Amino acid sequence: MPVSTVLTPSERAYVDAAAQGLYCALHRDSLDEVIADLRERRAGAVLVSIAKYGLHSSARMAAMVREFPRVPAMALLTEIQYTTPQSVLALGQLGVRILIDARQPSGWQILRDILSAERSSDLQRTALGHLSADLVGAPNDCWRFFELLFSHTPQIHTVRQLSRQLCILPSTLMSRFFRAELPPPKRYLALARLIRAAKLFENPGLSVASVANYLDYSSPQSFGRHVQTTMKMSPVQFRGGYDGAGMLLYFREQLVLPYVGILRSFRPAATYPGWVTRQKNLNSCLNTPSKLGSR
Repeated sequence: MPVSTVLTPSERAYVDAAAQGLYCALHRDSLDEVIADLRERRAGAVLVSIAKYGLHSSARMAAMVREFPRVPAMALLTEIQYTTPQSVLALGQLGVRILIDARQPSGWQILRDILSAERSSDLQRTALGHLSADLVGAPNDCWRFFELLFSHTPQIHTVRQLSRQLCILPSTLMSRFFRAELPPPKRYLALARLIRAAKLFENPGLSVASVANYLDYSSPQSFGRHVQTTMKMSPVQFRGGYDGAGMLLYFREQLVLPYVGILRSFRPAATYPGWVTRQKNLNSCLNTPSKLGSR
């Protein structure tokens, strides 16, 4: 997880040491740079030094907390100065609720624990946690299908990309959904993508254009058409009507819960014995010289 920071030089070294294997610190000199990181989705958390806070505008700090309420904002305390109590109180009044007291070694472990918990509560884990309860006993390839919908590495937007990951032809995948009387895989992809959008929209500081760019739409207009086609509403109405949790519930109500009985035995990417036999026969014919050709 990238963490955008405003720290003293000595604090940067300690934070980098504590980051090993868990997060990447993006060291900045101003809150404007931190806000830019958040708007461009380069950071998932913010860490501000108590010692540096007095050098920055309270209004900018308040704006950051207000515009990105889902991003954890933390204050780092490494030494006590004359202005420290006032700075701690001021940050608390501005909405910074997490104080990391790093004057003791245990403080760095607390920082790691907080960021680890934040990382584990991301969209992918939340969505798959709900779906694992809905789809108890589902075959591995069915579960793999849902994992791919919420994968971040890489994000999948088309049936072709999805089929490639499942090692199956796109036409075969769509045919299996049709024969099982399930919604088409394109519908699953479309709603999964909008769950990500709804989660991003929980931060008022992100514009429609920023969300469209982050989700790899060709333009804000393309994103708007997708929302209109899929949800029958404008992006502004969508933003006001759904947060990440609400959109995930909509996904489950539309595409999972009505079809639980089917999905728990559904094999979207299975290789069936008959197919294997036909493939072997075909390979045998292709590798055997014809009698006509041997004369």
